[in-house]
Amino acid sequence: MPQIKGAIKRVRQNEKVTPKNSAQVSAMRTAIKHAEQAAKENSDNKEALFNDAVRAIDMAESKGLVHKNKAARDKSRLSKVVAK
Repeated sequence: MPQIKGAIKRVRQNEKVTPKNSAQVSAMRTAIKHAEQAAKENSDNKEALFNDAVRAIDMAESKGLVHKNKAARDKSRLSKVVAK
């Protein structure tokens, strides 16, 4: 258990932020899966789902939840799947 006031505050903040970050990364992965599934089925809304997935990836990248290279790689792979 931390004794220093600043360390105690960091523990408190981490307890709040960790679930939010996990939820955002999970939402990003789900959006990617939905876009890939729509592309495989060649459904009508694949472009909209692709845009949602790219937005989710960009949001996770901007908040520092995923590395910028991983975000670029995910978007590139997803665009290749949707373009087929």
